[in-house]
Amino acid sequence: MTRTLIIAPQWIGDAVMSEPLLARLAARGERLSVAALPWVAPVYRAMPQVSEVIELPFAHGRLDWAERRRVAAGLRGRFDTAYVLPNSLKSALIPWLARIPKRIGYAGESRVVLLNQRLPNPAGRPPMVAFYSALAGLPVPDGERPVMAFASSVLGAATSGAGVERGAYWVFAPGAEYGPAKCWPAARYAELAHALFATHGQPVLLLGSGKEAALCETIAAAAPGACRVLAGKTSLLDAMALIAAARGVVSNDSGLMHVAAAFGVPQAAVFGSTSPEHTPPLNPRARVVWLKEELQLDCAPCFDRVCRFGHTRCLNEVSAARVDTALSESLYSTSLPT
Repeated sequence: MTRTLIIAPQWIGDAVMSEPLLARLAARGERLSVAALPWVAPVYRAMPQVSEVIELPFAHGRLDWAERRRVAAGLRGRFDTAYVLPNSLKSALIPWLARIPKRIGYAGESRVVLLNQRLPNPAGRPPMVAFYSALAGLPVPDGERPVMAFASSVLGAATSGAGVERGAYWVFAPGAEYGPAKCWPAARYAELAHALFATHGQPVLLLGSGKEAALCETIAAAAPGACRVLAGKTSLLDAMALIAAARGVVSNDSGLMHVAAAFGVPQAAVFGSTSPEHTPPLNPRARVVWLKEELQLDCAPCFDRVCRFGHTRCLNEVSAARVDTALSESLYSTSLPT
């Protein structure tokens, strides 16, 4: 059995979209260990093909040379192959320092020495699942999508801790690490939360990081009685489990959007500055709301963090009713996850 180390991406959504690559490697007999930063590691614990998750003690954006050498020394002799998913130079250091014989990844940032099997950097912004899956060295089939699963006990613990019943609540993920040009307005989220609660009598759980807690409090205040703010109050593992057990999910283009897609949960995803052609929710039950064609927005997708024109029409003109309709279509879709 080939002993394989995966160097994981640093973003939750990218980690989710690496799952088809890992499934392909496991299917051909590779034993997979994933080295991931702490805020991404829980994603890989929802992938049954992963035998081991190694949490990396690095700070975001720092080289941490001494720590990388220490980690690499502990991994020396344990692996035959390494796949480096991020494109940065520093992400390829551990497999090189650990003297792993076969080191595979994209050429990235001048990694000629660090990687001995390199794929050329693709032009533009390719679909991320195919981008990662190509590292397996085989043709990439159409229709690959991430699939994750939790044991029923994990779902039960998360829902019990949140005081909800499986399938009897909604999840909103109103934040996005990338910036405000990806975020549907708080007032629209509040309007939708009020409508869902009035129609179904089921609470809306507002999930996200601690940095998004104030945003979630604003939404909850504008929809009295409809919402429970859990942003910054759950682990990522529990947040993922709450998404997996929800009746439906509404989000921006974010990491938690991809989590919902991988669990096959009915979802409505609102896109603004980014493109569903690049990072769509790969879920047959997902519905995407993107107004590029409808509003004839030549500026979209701009991939800006903040709207350069100051109007953010791509998001501000998306009504709560429009997203409610998309969510309803997703709930009653006959296309089920495979």
